[in-house]
Amino acid sequence: MRPLLAPVLALLPLAVSLAACDNIEKATPRPESSRIDAAAIGLEVPQIMRGTVGGEAILLGYADVVVRGFGLVVGLNGTGSRSVPTDVRAFMIREMGKRGVGLPPFDEFTPDELLDSLDTAVVVVEGVVPAGAPTGTRFDVRVYAAPGTSTTSLEGGRLYSCDLRPGVLSAGSRQAFALSIANGPIFVNPYLDPGKIQPISGRILDGGKTIKDMPLKLRLLTPSHNRASTVQSAVNTTFPREPRQEDLTAHGESGSSIQITVPPSYYGRTREFIELLMHTSLSLDAPEAIGMQIRRAVQATPSYAGDAAWRWQALGVRVLPVIQPLYDYPEERPRLAALQAGAHLNDALVVPHLVAMANSASFETQNEAISLLGDMGFNPNVDLELRKLLDNENVDIRLAAFDALVKRHDPMLRLLPADGKFDLFVIPSERPLIYLAQTGRPTLAVFGDDLKVERPITLRIWDNRLMIKGDLGDDLLEVYYRKPRSVAPVMLDAPVDLAAFIQFLAHRTSVEDPRSGLDLSYGETVGALAEIWRKQFLRADFKSEQDRILAAILRVESEGGGEEERPEFSDPDFDYLKPGLDDGSAPPSDLGSLQPPTSGGDVGGAGVPRDIVPR
Repeated sequence: MRPLLAPVLALLPLAVSLAACDNIEKATPRPESSRIDAAAIGLEVPQIMRGTVGGEAILLGYADVVVRGFGLVVGLNGTGSRSVPTDVRAFMIREMGKRGVGLPPFDEFTPDELLDSLDTAVVVVEGVVPAGAPTGTRFDVRVYAAPGTSTTSLEGGRLYSCDLRPGVLSAGSRQAFALSIANGPIFVNPYLDPGKIQPISGRILDGGKTIKDMPLKLRLLTPSHNRASTVQSAVNTTFPREPRQEDLTAHGESGSSIQITVPPSYYGRTREFIELLMHTSLSLDAPEAIGMQIRRAVQATPSYAGDAAWRWQALGVRVLPVIQPLYDYPEERPRLAALQAGAHLNDALVVPHLVAMANSASFETQNEAISLLGDMGFNPNVDLELRKLLDNENVDIRLAAFDALVKRHDPMLRLLPADGKFDLFVIPSERPLIYLAQTGRPTLAVFGDDLKVERPITLRIWDNRLMIKGDLGDDLLEVYYRKPRSVAPVMLDAPVDLAAFIQFLAHRTSVEDPRSGLDLSYGETVGALAEIWRKQFLRADFKSEQDRILAAILRVESEGGGEEERPEFSDPDFDYLKPGLDDGSAPPSDLGSLQPPTSGGDVGGAGVPRDIVPR
């Protein structure tokens, strides 16, 4: 399914000159920025998209935005760096001063003293802000040691709050507007071989947060107050104003411009909202007839399947009788389009078809079917079928079923407390597995009710700061732990049950909850588990979701980066996209042109969702 975003963004100045052409429509391929060309170019629209919002307007603000900034990581164990490029050091001192770092009685160290410590490191922080994201939207960020520094490891570190801005990374005094902030504990890839690869990059799951709304705006290709009114009415009928929504979904600014507000129910899934918005029909009087037209179009041209699914979904439940005959249609693409729309419209009749696909189709189709089942509303049959897949011989199918059941809040998945640091699930399964998430909410999942730490065990890790001992038949493990930079170790008893042991690793002992624990972060907990597994004291596969932050950054920059002009540049609502100007007071850093390290914490590349190391 392709986002309905036309490759005509750079043709906006032609809109007035083409006003006489009533049939100007918007093409469906994923947009690619191009330089403004004065030559007249006819705009062709596929039949499937005529009579939609996307046929009347282009969308400004459709693109995800890559944001970057310099930050300071603290809490390292002598693995940071004193050496920092001069311009970056000056920038960091200014930024820390703005945030009150070094002001008594809150801080005992000045910015200079912090930068001179080997327990700190200056890093580059980067992430992708989703298109249309409202204020407060969380996203993952990637962190790596800044070029020109000598940091050897970011493991165990925590990022001080820092600003993230669009455009080229710069330490100059004048920069683009800050769109977000980032902070939190750094998660370093647990698969790294400490003897071969320096862990100088990592990630912070949900570590970024937007501090302003990312605007969306429709710009009509043929300006007209009547057309703008028609588009606005169609959008507001399809997406009526919700509680806590300050403005109408579509608010007309002029005969050529309509401001779009993302409804609260679509927070966290703005891409889905954008697709539905652009596929919304302008005429909503006869959805059954429109649905039938779409059905005939996709049967004649199966390549329209992606657009057909979105159009049916935007039309609502009244199209279900029209698309139900396609649930067993012999041609795959029209059939899958109908099933996608039916699942999102919560039609119970799609369940047996999706279950059959989840058990017998190709791997990609299986994953699609499982995901669609997870998106459906309350249906006990769906839950029962997904639970069966938790014991599938294909580990990726099992994890897809787990993801779907998490979305459905299935009570069969036990969610255990981990001091708010991450979600810890225990899943009934005959196939033992430990799964860790590397995107979104930090998550550890243990497949198997009776998975235990194997005994006898004698294990020393982290330069003997953590030692674990247990004899055959022991019900408790002896644990010795010394925090970094601490001379006072603790010796505690820990449970052998794996889920309880994970809770022990993360728990911070307090007056309110006096249970013993080591107070490890998510990254440290995962690192300890990975080492215990690596030494064969856990009889289970160890599975990791693939880190996709770097792949997302490269994708966004390849689609919309460079010096190409964009129509948003002429709109004051999109001033944040304009590159910052350097006033000469500080030379711009050339760090933005350097490639960040990919071997110090990024597992694999794009396209494969998870990595597994089988026992």
